[in-house]
Amino acid sequence: MAARQSVTQQVTAWRPAVPGVTEVFHARFTGYAYPMHVHDAWTLLIVDDGAVRYDLDRHEHGTPADTVTLLPPHVPHNGSPATADGFRKRVVYLDGTLLGDDLIGAAVDGPDLRDPLLRQRVGRLHTALARRGDELEAESRLALIGERLRGLLRPRLALRRAGDPSLARALRELLDERVADGLALEEAARLLHAHPAHLVRAFSGAYGIAPHQYLMSRRVGRARRLLLDGVPPGETAAATGFYDQAHLTRHFRKLVGVTPGRYRDSARYVG
Repeated sequence: MAARQSVTQQVTAWRPAVPGVTEVFHARFTGYAYPMHVHDAWTLLIVDDGAVRYDLDRHEHGTPADTVTLLPPHVPHNGSPATADGFRKRVVYLDGTLLGDDLIGAAVDGPDLRDPLLRQRVGRLHTALARRGDELEAESRLALIGERLRGLLRPRLALRRAGDPSLARALRELLDERVADGLALEEAARLLHAHPAHLVRAFSGAYGIAPHQYLMSRRVGRARRLLLDGVPPGETAAATGFYDQAHLTRHFRKLVGVTPGRYRDSARYVG
């Protein structure tokens, strides 16, 4: 009988006092795979050991050590170790002030950026983000990273294909408005004047993820922010639309790799 692969889940997360950064997330995983999910922020990712394989917009990608990966908000992706040894990654989640929505399509077309200068700058940004009192250095490094990213992405805009279907976009906007309260499919169909099945097909076809998966991803994203603020998991569950703490834990562990309590306890308070 083959030996069972061990599972390692080590995470550290914090929210620095740096404008534009919503979260810093360092992790090492083996034997764990992220399911399809979305973020409401830009994901700037470097892998220090191993490699990650992932699907974005129905295309497979990878993250060799010399690559900077930029995943745009609201676009479904997954992720898993490319080797049995797993991977160690550092992630910065960025709000929309550094990169505009007009760059989402260009990032989808080429999320893995082989740019040595950018890779070096992102590594130095993480060093600055981890040190209390170095917020100005982190802001300066982030400004240069944003400039570099925009320079790499904007030449692609003219080649970008047409945008998402209007019906799928309308449903996504409804879901974004009701992350905590939720939205019944029948109500969405009535509001958008579409058959429920057609609505699900349109959304899944446009984004590669079902509406309920998208909603749960958005709720987990909000839960991460509250947990980093020190809010207990039970209160976080109630504030983000989960039925109870067990419901939050099930989806949080699936999408983040650890339980809400462990994630909250691992948080570093820098800045």
